[in-house]
Amino acid sequence: MELDSEVWICQIYKRKRVTAFIIDETIIQIGNKHYWLWLCIEPVHSFVIGIYISEERSMIVAEKFIRSLVSKYGKHTVYTDGGTWYYKASNIIGLKHYLHSSIEKSLMERVNQFLKDRIESFDDYYPCIKEECNLFHVYNWIQFFVSMYNDMIVNNNHDFLLKEVNIILN
Repeated sequence: MELDSEVWICQIYKRKRVTAFIIDETIIQIGNKHYWLWLCIEPVHSFVIGIYISEERSMIVAEKFIRSLVSKYGKHTVYTDGGTWYYKASNIIGLKHYLHSSIEKSLMERVNQFLKDRIESFDDYYPCIKEECNLFHVYNWIQFFVSMYNDMIVNNNHDFLLKEVNIILN
């Protein structure tokens, strides 16, 4: 069961300038089932700019996710961990594909773990009890945590800039 792209892929990041896509997928457990959570991060500002949930990890799902990002943010270079599905999907869409650096990998793994910890906690307190759940409530919860994460990035950068300005002025 894949989630409908028009409903489930949304523009989280409102910034008009995106430099590249760092994409990774991680497995999450909802109830007694496993799903793939696909994430895209903008490398300069470290914002999460896209999420997607699927039951499988394949080139077709990767292509669908990347196409949704291109439609919202334009064509950019794709950096991934080397999964063959990314390379094939990027080629079909006509995007450059590179393996990400250790710094980008560290950023992606940190964001993955941040979201996985919160999803597991959410599922513990609000378990999915329907047999054929459409995961809409899970997707909304993930969007909420992504918004929190992006706000945290903005506020930390904002506070840092204010401190730097005060040091320069004093």
